[in-house]
Amino acid sequence: MDSDEMSRISRIPPRRPLLAVVLAIGLILPTVALAQMPEPPVSDVLLKLPRDLSPWGMFMAADIVVKAVMVGLVFASVLTWTIWFAKAIELLNARRRLHATIDALNKARSWSEATARLRGPSDGAAALILAADTELQLSADAMSAAGVKERIVSRLERLEAAAGRQMIRGTGLLATIGATAPFVGLFGTVWGIMNSFIGISKSHTTNLAVVAPGIAEALLATALGLVAAIPAVVMYNMFSRWIASYRALHADAAADILRLISRDLDRGAFDRPAERRRTARAAE
Repeated sequence: MDSDEMSRISRIPPRRPLLAVVLAIGLILPTVALAQMPEPPVSDVLLKLPRDLSPWGMFMAADIVVKAVMVGLVFASVLTWTIWFAKAIELLNARRRLHATIDALNKARSWSEATARLRGPSDGAAALILAADTELQLSADAMSAAGVKERIVSRLERLEAAAGRQMIRGTGLLATIGATAPFVGLFGTVWGIMNSFIGISKSHTTNLAVVAPGIAEALLATALGLVAAIPAVVMYNMFSRWIASYRALHADAAADILRLISRDLDRGAFDRPAERRRTARAAE
């Protein structure tokens, strides 16, 4: 081999080592480029995320609509417990007075003795006794004792119905709260979840840190709805039973009053001029 041939061979570039170098550079350049790129800025949504996920913190970070729902549900819960406290005291006192009235009526042997025992404004059956006594005075000239008893029964029935209406007052609000509070809380839940999806679309991320606060606020609204509704339903059912028992006691007191009056009418214990005139005409 002469010198010219050797020089041509030496000028031929080595292809395989050059290819390896090109490949190595192609792999290294993207890594270096990524290392030199600045870090992406933190999203404004992430910076605004609430750090306090306590109930008060979630309330303060909630949307104005969710806040209004929460305030309304808290007010409904406070109103429920206020009605329970006031109505429970009223019913317990009324039942206690009616029990005392029924015991006194059972011990009395005549209508005059019963009125003497139960005289006073604090008596539980004062309205019943006053109505029966008023009808006796108005019917002093009546000809028939059966008619007197019928009119007294009518007065006592109306008073019993009025007492039932008075005791049931306020319990309808418990039924309304128990029926509507879960749906009001559900409205707050839907609104909070909708805001969470809007936040996802604005931040272009599905990071849980973006979604979690809105969902937590929504679930807090649902929890407040249940807190308001469950006690309201329980209290309404409890008051329904108590009021039914109270009306039964009221009916027992009215029946005892009617029995005393009927007994004294049959004995002739009342001053009834019309009855005396009728007896005298019959004797003639």
